[in-house]
Amino acid sequence: MNGYLIFILALLIFNWLLSLIVETLNLRNISTTIPVEFTGLYDAEKYDKSQRYLRDTTRFSQLQNTIMLPLTIAFILSGGFRWINSIAQGISDDMIVRGLVFGGILLLISRLVSLPFSLYDTFVIEARYGFNKTTAKTFVADILKELLLTVLLGGPVFALVLWIFSAVPHAWFWAWAALAVIQLFILFIAPVVILPLFNKFTPLEDGELRSEIEEFAAAQNYTLSGVFKIDGSRRSTKSNAYFTGFGKTKRIALFDTLIEKHSVRELIAVLAHEIGHCKLGHIKKSMILSLGASLLMFFILSLFISRQGLYAAFGIDGTPLYAGFIFFGFLYAPISMILGLLGNILSRRHEYEADAFAARTTGEPDALIDALKKLSVDNLSNLTPHPLKVFLEYSHPPVLDRIRSLQEFKKNR
Repeated sequence: MNGYLIFILALLIFNWLLSLIVETLNLRNISTTIPVEFTGLYDAEKYDKSQRYLRDTTRFSQLQNTIMLPLTIAFILSGGFRWINSIAQGISDDMIVRGLVFGGILLLISRLVSLPFSLYDTFVIEARYGFNKTTAKTFVADILKELLLTVLLGGPVFALVLWIFSAVPHAWFWAWAALAVIQLFILFIAPVVILPLFNKFTPLEDGELRSEIEEFAAAQNYTLSGVFKIDGSRRSTKSNAYFTGFGKTKRIALFDTLIEKHSVRELIAVLAHEIGHCKLGHIKKSMILSLGASLLMFFILSLFISRQGLYAAFGIDGTPLYAGFIFFGFLYAPISMILGLLGNILSRRHEYEADAFAARTTGEPDALIDALKKLSVDNLSNLTPHPLKVFLEYSHPPVLDRIRSLQEFKKNR
């Protein structure tokens, strides 16, 4: 049997088993005792609700993985990719057109298969726990917008990479360089062109909160490009805040649900955390590491893109470039996982540093502690994740670890 096929099938099964083990350990790590840090915020009934939410979401995710594994294997072994390639070959003799058709059909199949899971997650599980505010109209509109963006942005980018690999010497480097420029451009335009397609961004109105934010930013010598309130409540009752954009388009976005549920001092602490990521260079470091990881990926891709055995593993004769990019994704998964682990380790360290920055610059570590507690309760977050789950998947430290780190900061200042 084809060696590439054996490796890929074994990898798919290994990933499924690993996920099953991790999630089982995570559920077994549930504690019925409310952590002392959350005394007064959680009562027994709501804490039990958070654990039921964890069980329901975990079991549903595992059910989805368990269904998708045999479907994926069956699609590979039954010649699904060969069938799609035959359609693409019948439409055009041009390699790039074939590639766009090949990728487009795969995208549609993927979206159709994932649609029932997405529907159940949004309108059953999230609704059951009082989170969902998404209407059917918004749900459909989001899907159509995502598909449109994929066609308008993803299609030309895929076509460009195909052309580079078919016509340019040292294609792996020039494809990476082109993608790097495009990624930076998208990062620049996303806050003003892409994100507003999904959420309404409203400049934060005048008042105590805006005044406090401007005063804090001035004290930190941080130029505010914009602080916006977004209508997160249109889809969910969950709260969040994030930093987006680059240069003159960088924005700090606060969910309207976050503003409604938190005091001014807590919101300033959350904002200080986000500004901390920028002031401490976390955004630039993450961008550099991401570009480095993609450079490595393109280099390794160049070593396998012409290997007939890789294509034969999926039942395809010849070495059509457009299919090779898809197949390489299966092959690259272990390296991607390792890089993801390293990225998460760095990200968790950055979160601690941003927490410390917020505590130091606001002079109120308790404000951030209170905000973290409220966010966890409102979002029914898992307070006691298993260490293996944290190591493999968490980009943020568990909330109890963050709270205890801030409490230690209070003692030592």
